[in-house]
Amino acid sequence: MIDRRTFLGGAASAAVLGLAGAQVASAAVPPPAGPYPPLAPLPPGAPVRRLFTPAEQRFAPYLAILPGLVNDVSTDPATLGFMGGGWWRTPSEPYNARVQEHVYTLSWFYANRRPWNPYYLDGALRNRLEAVLVHYLDLQHADGSWPEYSIDEKSKAATGFGLGYLAKTLANLRQARALPARRAELEASLRQGMTWFLDPANPIWAHPIEYANQNTSGLSSAQLALKLTPDAGLSRKLADRIEFLAANGQSPAGFFYEPTGMDVNYNFEVMLPELAEIYALTRNRTVVEMARKFADWFGYNVVREPDGSGSLTYVATSSRTHVSYYDDVIPDPDRTNLASLFVPEVPSLGAFFTTREDRAETRRRWAATPGPAIGPAKQDTSPRILAHVSYGEAFPSRGAKQAAIRQLPYLRSDDFAVQRRDDGLNQIYCYVRRPQLYLAGFWGTRPSTYVRGAQGLLWHPRAGMVVHSQQEDTQCWASVLPNGSPDARGLLDAEFFVGDRAWDGHRVQPGSAPVVVRYHLDSRIRTDLTITRDTVSRAVQGTTPLTEQIPLVLHPGDHVTFTDGTPVAHGTNAAATASGLTIRRGGTTITIGWGTQLAATVAATDVTFLRDGARRLHVLRVPHPGALSTEIRLR
Repeated sequence: MIDRRTFLGGAASAAVLGLAGAQVASAAVPPPAGPYPPLAPLPPGAPVRRLFTPAEQRFAPYLAILPGLVNDVSTDPATLGFMGGGWWRTPSEPYNARVQEHVYTLSWFYANRRPWNPYYLDGALRNRLEAVLVHYLDLQHADGSWPEYSIDEKSKAATGFGLGYLAKTLANLRQARALPARRAELEASLRQGMTWFLDPANPIWAHPIEYANQNTSGLSSAQLALKLTPDAGLSRKLADRIEFLAANGQSPAGFFYEPTGMDVNYNFEVMLPELAEIYALTRNRTVVEMARKFADWFGYNVVREPDGSGSLTYVATSSRTHVSYYDDVIPDPDRTNLASLFVPEVPSLGAFFTTREDRAETRRRWAATPGPAIGPAKQDTSPRILAHVSYGEAFPSRGAKQAAIRQLPYLRSDDFAVQRRDDGLNQIYCYVRRPQLYLAGFWGTRPSTYVRGAQGLLWHPRAGMVVHSQQEDTQCWASVLPNGSPDARGLLDAEFFVGDRAWDGHRVQPGSAPVVVRYHLDSRIRTDLTITRDTVSRAVQGTTPLTEQIPLVLHPGDHVTFTDGTPVAHGTNAAATASGLTIRRGGTTITIGWGTQLAATVAATDVTFLRDGARRLHVLRVPHPGALSTEIRLR
């Protein structure tokens, strides 16, 4: 078997990739001979927006950058075919296989005739596409894997996603009847890659599956590759790995492991669409049930604003990235489009997608915008945007979305307490709905350094989000030690009660009984969190002086004052010696009291929410000697 880490059969190539002294294998097919003239620029005024059908408008920005993308392909013999220029993924180095994923983009424009595509069957595009493909294939290790961050790495992500882009590239080349010798190499490479990826003994299939989106990408990629290059043995392994993913890649709580916790972005914008690709190709029922379980989880963690403008997420528990909100209407490009295919089977997911009517309107407005389509900036590109177009979409109607919204757990009922637990990883997610509030919190072992635990968000049915914990030490809801470290950054062991009875986390209706969480950061800070019908209180006892820190979401129209009369203007800082703070928002009054006169501050941050940016995070801080009871009442 050819070791494709070394390419073009040249020692110069090996040196560039850091393989000096390595044994260099000969390529099965001679390297492309060129020439490599630059791709011609687009005609003036192109891409012309009105020429694109609504579903294919996503191609217009990529047509705008195609000459730059293609002309940045290296024609230096030492790095021939490397997709330079820094358009996609980092490090932008010749050994990083992920940089090459826009091979699909090049192949699509080469193979597809459209009235707006002047590069259909373009010779300059074909020659550089071939060079890109050869470089990509020659990065493949002998075992079938590809590298990402170093030449010797066997990257799950580079292999999983790469198989999909290469399979789609194969389909485009077949459609165009182009590069037959390269297609044969590509078919062999796909089989080699699937053999590595689908091997149950491969460490990427440990329990629990870490970074489950990457495993899912490999499975969706293999599903398409096996339709193009059937193999009964690999198909059996693929079916087995899909079942293994369902059992080991999704938490009992409902989220997908990233790496072992939840991540709003990777769960909703990456993994769910990859599952949807499997569904689109097979109608597999296992992935439908995974989507259904995820929708239930997501409904507790993505919380709508009462004005319908969008939702804020429980971002403090996201373990990899920071996505703190979703607008109600999201235009193209939208990475979640493909996941909408689940909506007919899992109607509850409809609460989280743009409606078909709203998407049609955003596309109409896009087409009517004067001037040519504008391309994305470097590193803001993604071949996934284009790769998902062919599968279509199934956005909910406005009526179906509203029906799904009404069934969100915190809107369907105003009296429940429930936990979602992953006991094997010591993760406890707690959700409490009372008539005047909804609170979410996390206790146990943080799955990553990004996560901030304890109480994390507080919402009111008319006022919307009131407290919203972030992933920063200075912006989370916490008791802060003198060294600046919040208890929310530590291991918080907790006991749970409804009234005076221990609570095991099963869904209950508290009625008039309080929900109590008693938790502690080792022996330094002990906290009793109590949630009643309209009040959240924290009784804190520490061994050192502490600071009560509450990240407030304030609106421009809020009337905010300390108890001594000091006003807090939106977007500014304020300080007072006071025993509390009052927020008046429309007909709702939120009072925050700490019972004694203390020096307190409110500091505006640069964190804003939703497209209009009107909602802004302001952090209330109340330093105290080490014992303090704080009460937030919402009426």
